[in-house]
Amino acid sequence: MIGLLQRVRKADVVVEGERIGAIGAGLMVLVCAERGDTEKEADLLLGKLLGYRVFADDAGKMNRSVTDVQGSLLLVPQFTLAADTRSGTRPSFTPAAVPEDGRRLFDHFVTQAQARHGMVQTGRFGADMQVSLTNDGPVTFWLQVGGK
Repeated sequence: MIGLLQRVRKADVVVEGERIGAIGAGLMVLVCAERGDTEKEADLLLGKLLGYRVFADDAGKMNRSVTDVQGSLLLVPQFTLAADTRSGTRPSFTPAAVPEDGRRLFDHFVTQAQARHGMVQTGRFGADMQVSLTNDGPVTFWLQVGGK
């Protein structure tokens, strides 16, 4: 499972002209399930995400997690993160989970995030979304679990 996290000052997601999710300071995370991923990988990724230290401590070092700073999460499904771009000029999405599995794992990820963190907004699986953010830093990290 993949999470592309960006530390943001604010972020939102719009579907069909309606804002369906918005946060202030926190993390905007693009989430992707890969073939073979299970709830185990989703839980591992969430644990890593909630504990990943990307916010400054009093000394200015990245030493605090989104949990530590009580920041918000905007979780956005994005299967294109699993693209295989090693050859040619057109990405292959074979590594991505099939849509049914991707939706199930994204929904599980969101449910667990809400239970463990609370301050969670989301995009909509399978929708054409417009995502806006003000990147803070910029600070962006690629998290991946499952060894694919």
